[in-house]
Amino acid sequence: MEKVKPGWLRHKGTGHSHAAQEHEANSHKEHKDKGGRKSKWVEYIALATVPMVMVLGNSMLVPILPDLERQLGVSSFQSSLVITLFSVTAGVFIPVAGYLSDRLSRKAIIIPSLIVYGAAGIVAGLGAVWNSYTILIAARAVQGLGAAGTAPIAMALVGDMYKNGKESEALGMIEAANGTGKVISPILGSLFALIVWFAPFFAFPAFCALSLLAMMFLIKEPKHKDKPPTLHNYLKNIAQTFRKKGKWLIPAFIAGSLALFVLFGVLFFLSDLLEKPPYSIDGVAKGGILAIPLFGLVVTSYVTGRVIKNKGHLMRVLMNVGLLMMSASLTAAIWGLQNLYLLIGLLTLSSIGTGLLLPCINTLVTGSVDKAHRGMITSLYSSLRFLGVAFGPPIFGWLVEISKQVLFTTVAVLAAAALAFVFFMVKPPKVAGDNA
Repeated sequence: MEKVKPGWLRHKGTGHSHAAQEHEANSHKEHKDKGGRKSKWVEYIALATVPMVMVLGNSMLVPILPDLERQLGVSSFQSSLVITLFSVTAGVFIPVAGYLSDRLSRKAIIIPSLIVYGAAGIVAGLGAVWNSYTILIAARAVQGLGAAGTAPIAMALVGDMYKNGKESEALGMIEAANGTGKVISPILGSLFALIVWFAPFFAFPAFCALSLLAMMFLIKEPKHKDKPPTLHNYLKNIAQTFRKKGKWLIPAFIAGSLALFVLFGVLFFLSDLLEKPPYSIDGVAKGGILAIPLFGLVVTSYVTGRVIKNKGHLMRVLMNVGLLMMSASLTAAIWGLQNLYLLIGLLTLSSIGTGLLLPCINTLVTGSVDKAHRGMITSLYSSLRFLGVAFGPPIFGWLVEISKQVLFTTVAVLAAAALAFVFFMVKPPKVAGDNA
């Protein structure tokens, strides 16, 4: 009797039957894969709504700050606190939210945080209606508290849900959503303000409600298998993580924070430049121009997230190229300040560099630790990102008063320093992002 290899049949009848079974199995597998791909993108979009809502709740208010000053009779510094206090409060409480998400679950933090975030937005709007700066600014601080449990915890949730390169794809989508929020928020803020100046305060709670529903019904969080460690052991394990991986984690944290410090500082500078003579561009037109460098960030972040998967060597190349682009374009801007078109082009190149950098850092950070401690590590990283966002505009404002050349020289040097840090200290393994 002729021997056959396992899985192969020679007789015609059984061969036909086997072929039919194989065809049916392949059809079922193909259908399942298509369903899986569809489900995956639904999850990506649901997760991406969280950072987008967070950005809308802050950046959508930037165009109405001059109106807020006039209507409430406050100073420019007091109006800037509407943005800065939100970001600083979020930055301080993000590690607390990260710890709680490791103890409880990610959704147990994200869902209440979205509720607090949206409700405080309504209270801030009422403060504007009542011409009460005190109520408005207090509500913005509470909103920052709510924001602490949104996007940073969503990043940790991505690390829990996806592996084998899908994690970087999802994180790229989240970074792109973050950037998209930055692109559309000044335009949306300007459009809503055409109705009445305080309309943006009431608009983003509606977006918040959509994100809340998406998280509640479209995201299924993996279950915690192990009992959470005691606080003492938890902190001990976090400290051990930094002893083992701090050599590259800390430079990666700093590079991510610096990238957003530069991005938001540049947007503040460009916004101020466009409003003044000889340009005198304001409203929706100004929002459209500010969207140009942000569009570069969005597209690059999305493509980078899809390409890098868990390829450590590629991440290293893209991080260094991104920081090199930032350094070179910010240096060139020192001599391109007189030409608006050239300046916007250079700042767009810098934003593209940021889009190469951030998805790589996000993937490395979320994949650097196990699930039990991921919330805290990603939260510490997100805290530094928030502080970069918070201090970019005021420091850029202070430097530009000295001179524009001093401003761009300073940020070019900072970008070059970040490049040196990353080049010499952040060296991912061949397979990165799934190390935990």
